[in-house]
Amino acid sequence: MDINQIFGYIGALVIGVVLGLIGGGGSILTVPILVYLLFINPVTATAYSLFVVGVSSLVGAIRNIQKGLVDFRTAIVFAIPAFIAVYIARKYLVPAIPETIFTMGDFSVTKNIAIMLFFALVMLVASISMIRNKRADSDEETEISYNYPLIIIEGLLVGLITGIVGAGGGFLIIPALVLLAKLPMKKAVATSLLIIAIKSLIGFIGDVENLEIDWSFLLIFTSISVVGIFLGIYLSNFIEGKKLKKGFGWFVLLMGIYIIYKELSM
Repeated sequence: MDINQIFGYIGALVIGVVLGLIGGGGSILTVPILVYLLFINPVTATAYSLFVVGVSSLVGAIRNIQKGLVDFRTAIVFAIPAFIAVYIARKYLVPAIPETIFTMGDFSVTKNIAIMLFFALVMLVASISMIRNKRADSDEETEISYNYPLIIIEGLLVGLITGIVGAGGGFLIIPALVLLAKLPMKKAVATSLLIIAIKSLIGFIGDVENLEIDWSFLLIFTSISVVGIFLGIYLSNFIEGKKLKKGFGWFVLLMGIYIIYKELSM
């Protein structure tokens, strides 16, 4: 095992710790760790990320179900269009992207570069959401209402983004559940984990037929992330997640800028 693999597995632990501490954000690290530390092809890395994110979120969702925090009706309304979109994206859209999209002089924008640049853009949007953190944090019980057309549209959008970049999209899902379904914040965070788990794992099914999966590596990486989740949950008893979220947002912002620089300078 070389030094990059060691750092890659440490990164898997960090992914879980971040998820356990702040309830999201860890998945945004998965693809950069797989691509830049473990040198996995970006298309394969986004597929692996769906599995890691899906299993990790499922662990968190089960804990929240036991606590009675998951709103199943909202999860179903949001998850159905989301998992349809992510499955279609992984099964048909990503394989249909040409290996070379366009060329400008000596610089060619390949499929791998385009995926990483789009991923970096998602990271920048996510980082701004975490840094600003202006969404309402109220946990007061209010009457839950459903704006079905907007929830369906949001589900399709999040599913499409998840399918392309392999990130969970919690930074898009949670505000949607708060604003469109009027869920209190704790229920929105808990319900989003179930949605992320469903759409990520179903999206990964679309990859099984298209890609050769290294199951031994994937299961080891995912297991380390799950251990990290429990470690993060334990640490959350001593560290307030909200205080970490803004700092993590700045880290994600710098990572997004670094990915854009790296891909455009290759």
